[in-house]
Amino acid sequence: MTANDRLSVFKTYKLFVGGKFPRSESGRVYEVTDAKGTWLANAPLSSRKDARDAVVAARKAFAGWSAATAYNRGQILYRIAEMLEGRRDQFVTEVAAGEGLSKAKATAQVDAAVDRWVWYAGWSDKVAQIAGSANPVAGPFFNLSTPEPTGVVTVLAPQESSFLGLVSVIAPAIVTGNTVVVVASEKSPLPALSLGEVLATSDLPGGVVNVLSGRTAEIAAPLAAHQDVNAIDLTGAGADLAKDLETAAADNLKRVVRPSVTDWLADPGTGRMLSFLETKTVWHPIGV
Repeated sequence: MTANDRLSVFKTYKLFVGGKFPRSESGRVYEVTDAKGTWLANAPLSSRKDARDAVVAARKAFAGWSAATAYNRGQILYRIAEMLEGRRDQFVTEVAAGEGLSKAKATAQVDAAVDRWVWYAGWSDKVAQIAGSANPVAGPFFNLSTPEPTGVVTVLAPQESSFLGLVSVIAPAIVTGNTVVVVASEKSPLPALSLGEVLATSDLPGGVVNVLSGRTAEIAAPLAAHQDVNAIDLTGAGADLAKDLETAAADNLKRVVRPSVTDWLADPGTGRMLSFLETKTVWHPIGV
């Protein structure tokens, strides 16, 4: 058999939920094309049930992940960065095709995404120092405030930055102990689905990150209204959709990060990490 006789082996992309790779419950897929309209792959078209299953998986994983030491979470995030570096060429190819970038520009995006994983890994055991405090009180007490994770966070990934933007919204949520349900870029979902493959073979517990692909509005609606979702990042939603989702999120007082124009190559700061933290304040008598 010569090289010309071979049949191409096309990759089958699947969802990433609870550490496993299910097809969409509905059995549906949709065509993903490059910037010129050329077919790249079929991606799963997630249903409302897929969204609910992802929330169940994220809630199940929350207790263990939030209880892990900050040092351990940082080591796991760093391991993910190592694995992304090992699959750098694959992500460069997917980003270049999906976003219509040159290889050089796609490489810069992927390198920045790996660096960002490392950056957030380093924050794991330091965020308490900037978000916590020892409070002066009028009495013989210690009064300490410490940050704790919010819970299950829905993340609508950026539509136009399919990998660097994706990393920039996932990493700050999970490094502090939250678990996430990610809705990938509708236009360019392949890097997000490939990220699931990296996470599955890393040390990250199943369910900490769950990746859904499909129509953003269709998947986001049940997630915004879900009573077991504690926060939602609306980065990947348009203005009208974001307004509707924010209204739905108010039903159980979810924390909401509104969409804004973001330069994903710029210093991300600590804002996203702090957005998904609660503050626990403890009083303790002095000398006891």
